[in-house]
Amino acid sequence: MKPCVAFAGLALALCSAPIFGEDVVRHGNPNPDSPIAQAVEVPPGHTLVFLSGVGPDMADKSAPEGTAGAYGDTKTQTLSVLRKIEAILESMGLGMTDVVRMQVFLAGDRAQGGRMDFAGMMAGYRIFFGSAKQPNVPARSTMQVVALANPGWLVEIEVTAVRPSR
Repeated sequence: MKPCVAFAGLALALCSAPIFGEDVVRHGNPNPDSPIAQAVEVPPGHTLVFLSGVGPDMADKSAPEGTAGAYGDTKTQTLSVLRKIEAILESMGLGMTDVVRMQVFLAGDRAQGGRMDFAGMMAGYRIFFGSAKQPNVPARSTMQVVALANPGWLVEIEVTAVRPSR
């Protein structure tokens, strides 16, 4: 094999190899006020970390367990869930800035006529995402479900985080 053909083959192989050290790319939402990415790209060499769904802690231990009163309104539950997710991620050496995908499950709230309290969830969510302090926003879906595992829960959230390449 001629040296220049061998070199061209080696150069082509190196150019098509995964490029490590690239940053996660967060594509902005067309609505500049939205704290949600339209899309997120994770380059080769990063590890995806999938967290199972997380529900809230009891907010009022004097209320009957399994009731919405025991866990609080949607904003209270969202804050509880996101604090728990933050602690789980920190125990893994990650943070909320590493979250690239989020699925939010909201049960209908009797106080909202059986509809999900999207505004309440967003009030809690904005404390963790889309601020000057933490501008890294995930791609996100929010859906109303008939019920969650605990009848007092209005909120359950699962996330995917990315561990940067080393």
